[in-house]
Amino acid sequence: MNERTALVTGANKGIGKHIARLLAAEGLTVYVGSRDPGRGQRAVEEIGAGARLLVLDVTDPDGIAQAAAQVDRLDVLINNAGVSPSLAPPAGTGVEEYRRTYETNVFGAVAVTNAFLPALRRSPRPRIVNISSGTASLTWSTTPNPQFTPGSGAAAYRSSKAALNALTVLYAQTLAEDGFKVNALAPGLRATDLNPRAAAAGGDPAEAAQGALRLALLPDDGPTGGFFSWDGTPVPW
Repeated sequence: MNERTALVTGANKGIGKHIARLLAAEGLTVYVGSRDPGRGQRAVEEIGAGARLLVLDVTDPDGIAQAAAQVDRLDVLINNAGVSPSLAPPAGTGVEEYRRTYETNVFGAVAVTNAFLPALRRSPRPRIVNISSGTASLTWSTTPNPQFTPGSGAAAYRSSKAALNALTVLYAQTLAEDGFKVNALAPGLRATDLNPRAAAAGGDPAEAAQGALRLALLPDDGPTGGFFSWDGTPVPW
């Protein structure tokens, strides 16, 4: 066990749990962020040595503050928690669905990042990884690409991840002088319960987690303000 620590939000299942497992295997103490204590504790038990439960609902400001107060120093923050309520196109998506999606995918990531910045600043090599989506790429959304057909739905989810990408760039630029590396990851379509399309996919979540691990453990000369696929190749904004 080394002295490095990490927090993964939404880590009681899916890609987040795989990321937490990989970080723990690297010797880090990993806070498994979970809004449900029972599910979070089960994930901690499955991950094993190095895993610690941190009850954390990214949409609850008071809960975020309480969680941040429990962590003195943090080396890695993985903003993984996310929702995709439907696959509807923009004209078929109500404003409330946008609000709900942005509350978790955008505002939640901002709230958690800002709350844990004091702990991250105590690290000699702070790293932030925002779990985004290839479908958030405006370039891929308007041209032929290897990931999906332009014009497909999930307007609330895709636009929220595009906003998260913009924030990734802004955090990277404003925190660079403090040694931060802030990047976004496109994990690819994975077999998770994010939405019906993902649930029917055959992609292995553990494979996507390897990409997050790479960005979490970047060396001092590693990139910041970038958008990368799970295999390490750059994704166009």
